Amino acid sequence: MLQALIGPVAGLLDKFVEDKDQKNALAHEIATMAERQAHESVMAQIEVNKAEAASASLFKGGWRPAVGWVCAMALFYHFILQPVLLFGVAVAGVAIPALPQFDMASLMPILLGMLGLGGLRTVEKIKGKAAK
Repeated sequence: MLQALIGPVAGLLDKFVEDKDQKNALAHEIATMAERQAHESVMAQIEVNKAEAASASLFKGGWRPAVGWVCAMALFYHFILQPVLLFGVAVAGVAIPALPQFDMASLMPILLGMLGLGGLRTVEKIKGKAAK
């Protein structure tokens, strides 16, 4: 929204500001206003994320690890436990109802995104750039 206002406001400077240097300075200030506001918004969100991660409360700081554990359990079930169970009951000759299937197409992007972020965090720690 702010970006849509920058062009018209910068165009009005020609009508109201005579000094060319002052006009250029104001145009630059207006042009960078949206970027500055977006940067401040991102920095505020980072501070909220830090506070959540540092919280001792399970419901604030524990949701990220909980999502990771849920993804890990679903991956373990889908690729290890279920095939072993199916093989075992087939060998034993026991009839069982169909086992539940997870929608791995929805789960994998979440899991791989978390693994990617975890990998980046490890690289930060190795390079000594991680916050302490």
